Amino acid sequence: MLKAIAIDDEPLALEVIKAHAKKVSFLELQETFVSASEALEYLKKNPVDVVFLDINMPDISGLDFSQLLPNDTSVIFTTAYSQYAADAFNLNAVDYLTKPIEFTRFMKACQKVYEIAQSKKGEIAETPYLFVKDGYDLVRIVLDDLLYIQSDGNYLTFKEKTRKTLTRMTMTEALESLPKNKFMRVHKSYLVNLNQVLKVERHQISVADDSFVPIAASYNSELMEALKLLWKVM
Repeated sequence: MLKAIAIDDEPLALEVIKAHAKKVSFLELQETFVSASEALEYLKKNPVDVVFLDINMPDISGLDFSQLLPNDTSVIFTTAYSQYAADAFNLNAVDYLTKPIEFTRFMKACQKVYEIAQSKKGEIAETPYLFVKDGYDLVRIVLDDLLYIQSDGNYLTFKEKTRKTLTRMTMTEALESLPKNKFMRVHKSYLVNLNQVLKVERHQISVADDSFVPIAASYNSELMEALKLLWKVM
């Protein structure tokens, strides 16, 4: 569980972060502060894993505040101004979220911190789900239940055993969000969950719900190597 605080001189901005944090199962938002000075006093006795930090604040700027934090504390900047992004990343910020902050971007930032925390423990960093937009709704996709992803222009269909979810996303964005050891591109328009593969034929793959996914010749060798490791094929 990641421990966090949020600092912003705008109470409404803190309410947004509170609402988003409640939806992240591995994040515990312990306190929120409108005063950076009060937050600093709190952190002296209560170390956290991540600080959500506004930049333009009256008592001390977020950029200056971040330099007062321990090196092992991750910082996610939350600001209405995009011009400070370069300065933020020069200070080794994990992410830079511009207001209004959408939950999908908030979740991606939290996943980055989670992966950093897990890598420090020597564990494999892996979040068991991701959220995608379906119209105005947010849909939680459990990665173990995901069979394949199909691309159609700038839209992707996430196919699970019992439903399909259409979202506006590119294949590149999907690849960046998925664990590399479980999902593989097998066609210009398809990603497949290797753990859901039942049968590999010459030009197609059979997955767990009896669907078929095409294989492009250019991906065949890489796929077979991955499946040999997974299935211990001789």
